[in-house]
This record gives sequence, structure tokens and C-alpha cells, in this order.
Amino acid sequence: MAREHSNSEEVVLAAEVGHARLITLNRPRQLNVITSRVVFLLAQFLEKWEKDDDAKLVIFKGAGRAFCAGGDLKMFYEGRKDDSCLEVVYRMYWLCYHIHTYKKPMVALANGIVMGGGASMVVPAKVSVVTEKTVFSMPEASIGLHTDCSFSYILPRLPGYLGEFLALTSARLNGKEMIAAGLATHFVPSEKLHELENRLVNLSSTDEDSIRATVEEFSLNVQPDQESIMNKLSTIDKCFCEESVEEIIKSFEAESKMDGNEWISPILKGLKRSSPTGLKITLKSIRRGRKRTLAECLKNEFRLTMNLLRSVISSDVYEGIRALSIDKDNAPKWNPSSLQEVSGEKVDFVFQPFADELELQIPTDEKSRWGGKYENTVYPSLKREPQPQNSR
Repeated sequence: MAREHSNSEEVVLAAEVGHARLITLNRPRQLNVITSRVVFLLAQFLEKWEKDDDAKLVIFKGAGRAFCAGGDLKMFYEGRKDDSCLEVVYRMYWLCYHIHTYKKPMVALANGIVMGGGASMVVPAKVSVVTEKTVFSMPEASIGLHTDCSFSYILPRLPGYLGEFLALTSARLNGKEMIAAGLATHFVPSEKLHELENRLVNLSSTDEDSIRATVEEFSLNVQPDQESIMNKLSTIDKCFCEESVEEIIKSFEAESKMDGNEWISPILKGLKRSSPTGLKITLKSIRRGRKRTLAECLKNEFRLTMNLLRSVISSDVYEGIRALSIDKDNAPKWNPSSLQEVSGEKVDFVFQPFADELELQIPTDEKSRWGGKYENTVYPSLKREPQPQNSR
């Protein structure tokens, strides 16, 4: 019998059924977006279960029509005058490390919207299940942010230059395309998810092979549709291998004029509407991520996000959120307004390391695996803002 850890009004529901542990993201009206409370509870449950010998399997799912639509943008906008969002940013990136390196099998049942930080609970899982209702996207650059929550590590490891394409264009992938891209492991019809979940929680053997074998009983062998961007990879690679955002756009524009490349036009339009600052920072982060470890990528993402939320070189993130989620006029006024005005010096500045005690504290050994929590850092009592060590 399931034992609920929290009441039905809580933003994260946790249950224990035999050797299985279930997490349900429970803000369906808000598409299960991530808040500080959500991240705090997730970390608590995952740490407890990793240390519990009776817990053998962790299952993630979302309530309603979304798995998780990423961070709560209104929360970030309301915190624009102070550092009130520092806690959720720190906790989320710290949690991402533990999801990637979790010691027990993790299954994500990703039905519906899977965007931004929400995808960080899906893609790293040992078994990630998508459906015909799944929609994946990393839209951060379009609103003045950057691809984060460990995706500066994940995207550069996709085939060719697909990672750059997804990060810069905010292009959406369906479940079939996620399988083809290597962003999910199994495709299961949504009508079968409940039955699959019941089978998983009642498994007598919960080793990874048994879990995979059970999921495979429900999964279908799928291929992307003929018009899918997964069948346009040669064009994507040709354009998105370029060194700069300006060169990528120029190459993409040239390809859009070729017969059969009508699919490029709407994507190109969206790319040109995105924040110039967000695009340049995102490209550099993805390129750096190709040669960085997971821990290095997460530390870098933390620096970037804190610098952007503090408007160190631009306030585009708040303008992007205003246009998308507050006023909903979809008419952001970026500053700077063009790629040419975003200097390399400004971009380099937000990548500079913080002082050691201000960095994201990623565990370096097994003894301190769950160390480095936000409450044990200098941040809760910090009175001054962290700045890059060579700040001007």
C-alpha cells in the first residue's frame, strides 16, 4: 500500500510502494513549473531514498497535461529587484548533479510538456519514457537566458550540431524525435502509462535489466515523421557548425532559399526574434560544454544565470519574461538590440569564475556526496553580490 509523504495540496507528492518510490510534480494548473519549494522537496526525497536500502527504484511523473514546463518565469520576474531567486537557482543546479549521478535506477514517465529545467528530470534518467503527447524544447535563449540545468553538458553530446540548433532556435521535438536524438530511451503510448507504472511498482526484481525489460514490453519502435527536423541533420550540421551566431544565421538564410528548405523560414524567423545577448551566451556555453565535465558545466551555468538575473551585462531576461508571461505582448525590446552590439568582451565577462566560496558547491568525493547544500554555503547570510574575480 502506498504511503504518502505529503498532502494532496503539496507541490511535490511522494509515495512508497514496496521497493518503488514515486515522485509526482503536482502543480498541474501551472504546468508543474519549478519553484524553490519544488526543488527543496525533490532533493529531500532523493537523498533519503538513495540512503534507504529498501528503496530500489525511483519513478518521476507529472500531474495533468505537462510533465514540467521548466522554471517559474513569474517567480524570476518578481525577484528581479533582489537576490530572492538565488536559492532556487543554486538548489536546482546542485540537484541536477545528483540526478545525473543518482545511485539507484530512475525512470521518468514524461507525458506532455517537457521544457527547460523540466527536461533535467527526464534526459539523465536511466529509463526515460515519452509518448505521442510529449513536447520537448529548450527555449531559454529566446527570452534572454541560456541553456541550463545541465543541458550545456547534454546538448553538445547529441549527434553533430543538433545541440546548437536546439539551444539557439528553441525548436520543439516530439516523442519520436526525442528517441531519435537520444534524449529519451522508450516510446510508450500514453494510454499505456498507468499500466506500465503499476507493473514497475510491483516488480519483484528491480535491477536495471528487469526495469528495461518491463518498459520494453510496452514500448513501440518508432521513427521520426518524414518532415521531421531529424531528417534535416545534414543541413543543420552545415549551418550550425559555424563559429558565431552571425555566421550561423547567414548560413541558415542561404539554405532557406534552396528548394525543399521551406521548413527553415519559420525557425529562422524565431531565431532572429530571440535575445541577441541570450543567443551569444548560449552558443559559447554549448561550445565550451563539449570539452567540459558535468560538474564544470553546472558551475558555469550557475555563474551565467546569476550574472544574467543580476543584469550584469543586460536586462534582457526580464524583458523576455515580461513579453512572454507578464504583458504577453510577444514584443520584447532587447538591449542591445542587435548581435553586432553584443561584444565578445561582455560575453566573456559573465563566464568569469566567482570566488571559491561563491561557486556552486559540487561534491568531489563519495563521503561528501550530499554536501554543498545551499543552506551550508555562504549565500543565506551573504550581504554582498558575488562578482567575477576580475570584475571591473
